[in-house]
Amino acid sequence: MRLAPASLLLLASFAAAGRLPAPVVSARDGRKRVLMLVCDTGGGHRASAQALEAAVQTLRPDGDVDVKILDIWTEHGVWPYNKMAAGYPFLCKHPWTWRLAYYSSMFCELPWVLETRVRNGAKFKRCISDYSPDLVVSLHPLTQHLPLHVMRSLDSEGILEKPAFATVCTDLGSAHPSWFVKGVDACFVPSDAVRRVATRRGLSVSQIKQYGLPVRRAFWKASEQRGVSEPPAKLKAELGLLPDRKTVLVVGGGDGVGALGKIVETTAKQLARDMPNAAQVVAICGKNKVVARQLESKKLAWEGVHVEIRGFTSTISDYMEAAHCLITKAGPGTIAEAAIRGLPTMLSSHLPGQEAGNVQFVVDNGFGEYSPRPKKIASTVSAWLQDDEGLRAKSGAALQVAAPHATRLIAVDLLEMLDAKVVKSAK
Repeated sequence: MRLAPASLLLLASFAAAGRLPAPVVSARDGRKRVLMLVCDTGGGHRASAQALEAAVQTLRPDGDVDVKILDIWTEHGVWPYNKMAAGYPFLCKHPWTWRLAYYSSMFCELPWVLETRVRNGAKFKRCISDYSPDLVVSLHPLTQHLPLHVMRSLDSEGILEKPAFATVCTDLGSAHPSWFVKGVDACFVPSDAVRRVATRRGLSVSQIKQYGLPVRRAFWKASEQRGVSEPPAKLKAELGLLPDRKTVLVVGGGDGVGALGKIVETTAKQLARDMPNAAQVVAICGKNKVVARQLESKKLAWEGVHVEIRGFTSTISDYMEAAHCLITKAGPGTIAEAAIRGLPTMLSSHLPGQEAGNVQFVVDNGFGEYSPRPKKIASTVSAWLQDDEGLRAKSGAALQVAAPHATRLIAVDLLEMLDAKVVKSAK
């Protein structure tokens, strides 16, 4: 049941807690080990892992827990699997390839499982046995089957007692079935829609835990005034923005993908016509320096609207706090963070498959809309900014589904699993 290398590459590319008990000390080296598995197909999987790592360090400041985040396919996979992360930007720019890979993979699970065991099993085995984790946490749909198989093999051979295993699903409105495997000890899901997928895959009620999506530390606290008062003028000034203007934040993701330039230009022109000298647009271009330069060269020509261009920033939480609404692609992490900031959200694009559910999450929960057309995006956002009552209603709807405590709650449960495993192993 071998697959051709080209097919393999295509298939491979789809892809308020209380006080804890006293930490349990590992008999091995005094530190318990957590291995978090990701694949860097986009930045969201690693960002969620880093958020959980930060939460673990906050809950266990004495440093008794060692966390290792590993892109296991890139670092320990064979070709073409070790090129999946590198090929991801191409798939994003050509959505038909993503659609083909995503949906065809649903019918090829068994060939995939067998192929990866034969070609990658030995390297994964060496990697996991060398680190010798007490707990393995999967944060990618392609890091369930093979790691679980490898761990069972290591256990049966007497090399390594099988670690506890948890899946943390980082999709929001829908999820690929490969996220969910019956052999896990716990599976953390962010929404009702993803819970339903996990249930259809045969996971039990006791395995599934629903808290929300892990988000970066800056978002661990919800906006307290959103929906009640204007975004703080002082914060706007600190960010180099005009404090007295309605603010549209346009985000293109870490790589600045999507029709970012066209959306910014169309929105700026629409606001200049509808709200002369009363609005501003902030474009976060990420690593897309070409688009940033193009927008920077045009911004002075747009009279009647103020435009600010930013590259990659680590203070996106502040920009969301300062904005009145957001334009972005339908990435799960950005949507979850926008909800925590109570930010009305206009979605401009989505990858076929799992991100389609993110559109429904925003629309069905009443805090945003979707259109791939820049003119429609611009007119919708302009109408929002001219309707203060409507803006407040959307902000309130976003806060209703926000989960600012999810990261900490997941980390608490993971630490409980870790401690229980160490106690059991020590007996």
